[in-house]
Amino acid sequence: MRKSIAFTTLIGASVLLSACGSSGLLSRDRPDEFAVQRQAPLVVPPDFSLTPPQPGAPRPADSTSAVQAQDALFGPGPNRSEVEKNTIGRAGTSAPGIRSTVGDPQTNTVAKGAITRDVLVAPEGDGREAQAVAGPAAGG
Repeated sequence: MRKSIAFTTLIGASVLLSACGSSGLLSRDRPDEFAVQRQAPLVVPPDFSLTPPQPGAPRPADSTSAVQAQDALFGPGPNRSEVEKNTIGRAGTSAPGIRSTVGDPQTNTVAKGAITRDVLVAPEGDGREAQAVAGPAAGG
């Protein structure tokens, strides 16, 4: 009885292990899952009746390439609520040379405190060289 259980186990194990091999009784031709490619279905255009352009009508592609690129990237302009439109209207337009004026050394600024100054003059990097000081700021 013991020999038959051991023999049956040995035969079962050999059949299971033969399935792992590439040749033998249980081998089969398997498809390459990386070579399989799904083809997109063909789409029939919905309308074949193209109408000729009207004389004097604006061309459909009269916008510049910059406008077309912005529309492709960002879509049409945002739908603003009335509150947003009112706020933007109250803000007004900025001066044309505002960026040059802000960078001018003669521009008057408001002191925001030592913490803001320290953040603005902090060295660039990933922060490995950063140090924290506890207590009142020294020399400030």
